[in-house]
Amino acid sequence: MGRFLVVDDNRAFAENLAEILEDAGHTTTVVDCGEAALQAARAERYDVLITDMRMAGMSGAALVHHLRQRDPGLAAIVVTAHPGEAELARAHAEGVLAVLPKPVPVPALVELLTRARRDGLVVLVEDDAGLADNLTEVLRERGFTAVVARSVPDVAGLKPVHPFAALVDLRVPGGPDGEALRRVRERFPSATPFVVTAFPEALPGDFEGRCVRKPFDTGALLAALEQVHGGRA
Repeated sequence: MGRFLVVDDNRAFAENLAEILEDAGHTTTVVDCGEAALQAARAERYDVLITDMRMAGMSGAALVHHLRQRDPGLAAIVVTAHPGEAELARAHAEGVLAVLPKPVPVPALVELLTRARRDGLVVLVEDDAGLADNLTEVLRERGFTAVVARSVPDVAGLKPVHPFAALVDLRVPGGPDGEALRRVRERFPSATPFVVTAFPEALPGDFEGRCVRKPFDTGALLAALEQVHGGRA
């Protein structure tokens, strides 16, 4: 069963969600602001953070950032009534499993929580926007969180996250073949690299990760990721 931290200044919503989760056998802590959430996280290790975006004092994006500094493996879900706000880009850069609208679709949220994985962050480097979106969604369905880069410069701009794996297209804009892979391996040396490419002949000679040739079997790729993630548990 999971341990969840719910942060929302709408106390009625937060306590209703906590009751649903506790009826299912989970443990839930409810607080109404970011400072209280930081204090709760000092005393307890949680599997998933569920936070409102716009609160007095600390925003949801800032809270994700601060909690991840203490606990890099914490999964995070953001709920918001303002899906267009600029802070959401910051939250996505930190790596969130999902952003849900208010009023919150509680069944969808509960389903996400049952799948969410600690230490389940994946760096995804892919310049095909449609493929990147599709992979992000199928990763989410398995409880993994993706942070996305679409070019070599984007890799350099990624936040100091802690991925367990990286899915990297060998050929993306902004540098020669393999440059994005080189930078990912340099920045995230503990992440298991998966090269997803239509050009396997361009792989560097010292590559020791896994090569997935395009077009690929999504189910087989997910199974391989689950194997790697399970091996680190």
